Amino acid sequence: MDTAIGAPSDTDTAGIEGELRLVRQAILMVSEYGTPRVVVAGLRFGNLILERCELLAEEAGVQLVPLPAAVGDRLDFAVERVAR
Repeated sequence: MDTAIGAPSDTDTAGIEGELRLVRQAILMVSEYGTPRVVVAGLRFGNLILERCELLAEEAGVQLVPLPAAVGDRLDFAVERVAR
C-alpha cells in the first residue's frame, strides 16, 4: 500500500472514478441523446479530473462550461452542445 503524502487512498480512488463516471454519463446524455444541457455540481475531485473531462467532452463534440460553485472547494460545470 502506498502511504506517501498526497497519494490517493482507496476511498479517494473510488470517489475519483465515480465522479468521472458521472461526467461521462452527462457527456453521453448531451452528445448522444439530445439533452440540451446537463449540470454536474459538487464534484469533490473535480480539479483532479478536469483535464480528462475536457478531453472527453471535446472528443464527443460537446463543451464543459464552468459554473460558480455553491461550495468553495467543489467544482460545478455544465455539459452543453457546442454552439454552431
